[in-house]
Amino acid sequence: MALIVQKFGGSSVANADRVRNVARIITETYKKGNSVVVVLSAQGDTTDDLIAKAQELNPNASKREMDMLLSTGEQISIALCAMTIEGMGYQVVSLTGWQAGMNTDSAYSNARIKRIQTERIQTELDKNKIVLVAGFQGLNKYGDITTLGRGGSDTSAVALAAALHADLCQIYTDVDGVYTADPRSVKGARKLEEITFDEMLELASLGAQVLHNRSVEMAKRYNVNLEVLSSFTGNPGTKVKEVVKTMEKTHVSGVAKDKNVARLALIGLADEPGTAFKIFSLLAKKKINVDIILQSIGREETKDISFTVARGDAEEAKKILEENQEYIGFKAIEMNTQVAKVSIVGAGMVNNFGVASRMFEALSSAGININMISTSEIKVSVLVDERDADRAVQAVHDKFFSEFGGNN
Repeated sequence: MALIVQKFGGSSVANADRVRNVARIITETYKKGNSVVVVLSAQGDTTDDLIAKAQELNPNASKREMDMLLSTGEQISIALCAMTIEGMGYQVVSLTGWQAGMNTDSAYSNARIKRIQTERIQTELDKNKIVLVAGFQGLNKYGDITTLGRGGSDTSAVALAAALHADLCQIYTDVDGVYTADPRSVKGARKLEEITFDEMLELASLGAQVLHNRSVEMAKRYNVNLEVLSSFTGNPGTKVKEVVKTMEKTHVSGVAKDKNVARLALIGLADEPGTAFKIFSLLAKKKINVDIILQSIGREETKDISFTVARGDAEEAKKILEENQEYIGFKAIEMNTQVAKVSIVGAGMVNNFGVASRMFEALSSAGININMISTSEIKVSVLVDERDADRAVQAVHDKFFSEFGGNN
């Protein structure tokens, strides 16, 4: 008998028919003799609706009170699903994040899991019950409800799988696995049978929305047996693992797009030691993450530095830098929020020549200008105008997955 953790996203439980479908998947897994722990997200647009209600009453509500409000969405899902499974004649119990032993730090709205006390879940499993857990939430040392931020239910599921030493963690979404690009917008995108943790982590960080990067990091750290599949089709999914059979054969595993990007440029900086430290230490103090950085060659004792941040952080970053203009020593600042990042990812890139040049060739042939470039052992990212992003993804995907029968 195996212990299986399953996670179902908001679209999988969006209405009564979909909740019934999820209940069917859960009970079929249980009927095979498995112990089953299930993590559920809030139904459909519930979280957005709750945020709208809060905005209507107080646009500046504290993060603590927002966590109190938003945590209710997942509780609705687990209760409704538990009722459905009860009606099918199975023993089931629903638990909030804190009832399930999820202890977090006190970073309201973006809390980190510190430990999971699994005794309650184990007790219920020993009674042969199906256990449903509200994802996205936990409890801090003050007894306050916290939420885990974007992708929190994925993180909850992987954390529970690690803590319970589960045999398998299945993440059910609205697509039946990890694709070479978003199949909803890129022609010719195809499903991968397997992908490495490192590749999945890069894709998740670069805008692919199948899994959140925090959950992939945790799965890699604790070597969780992870599978991504659809709650709608019943097709086999994509296995995420440390090493895959195709690693040596495939140069590129996927193409990703991220429109949550803004570029800032500081013009006329002093070409002297410590300038970059002044800039990025100020941003770090405000917890603003910086991604791509480009520094020009010094001329006439000045230089320019351009970098990207999340679009939501752009205005704050600009304000911080403007307030410290004299300290940093720059002549002008420019901000562009109409940009997007397009990336290719592949564990096989490090041992194969010319991968980046083929990407640049595809963009050139499509008449798309590159603003910035960033590379690592397993990825190449470029910054392009936002209006060109979709065409860029299609052009790059065609280059690597249409040539030579798609063997890139």
